[in-house]
Amino acid sequence: MSTFIGKYEGKADIKGRIFIPSVYRKLLPEGEKERIVMRKDAENDCFILYPESVWNKKVEDLNSKLDEWNPTDALLLMQFVSDAEWLDIDSQGRVLLSRKHLQMIGVENSEVLFVGMMDKFAVWSKTRYGNAKFSTVEFANLLKEKMMKKIMIN
Repeated sequence: MSTFIGKYEGKADIKGRIFIPSVYRKLLPEGEKERIVMRKDAENDCFILYPESVWNKKVEDLNSKLDEWNPTDALLLMQFVSDAEWLDIDSQGRVLLSRKHLQMIGVENSEVLFVGMMDKFAVWSKTRYGNAKFSTVEFANLLKEKMMKKIMIN
């Protein structure tokens, strides 16, 4: 599977329809270009959009780590899956986000930002993404720390 990278600006129209960047639409697997799965990120004010095959793998991975007879695990899986929803991609490459969804992630002036995340991508309020991302120094330090851990492990 190709990877979703980069950042792309978009705008929601009056009905909440947003064009998925064409570069991302082209990367959706064959047979998965008509709908995607959307889930509110657990930590950040954004939505994560998954190709169906990636979503299915994510749910299978989570499910494999849980005990179906443990009530906490069952509720965790239930909440993770029930908080997701299908988004249809129309013939023009748009998805519809309700006003409630746009408000949930703080979209103002209809401006959104699509942010690649390798096998999935996020939809942010342009302003909130700018406020949430690391400063240049923080980013450099965290990246160095994580890369050094990887080198030491190998």
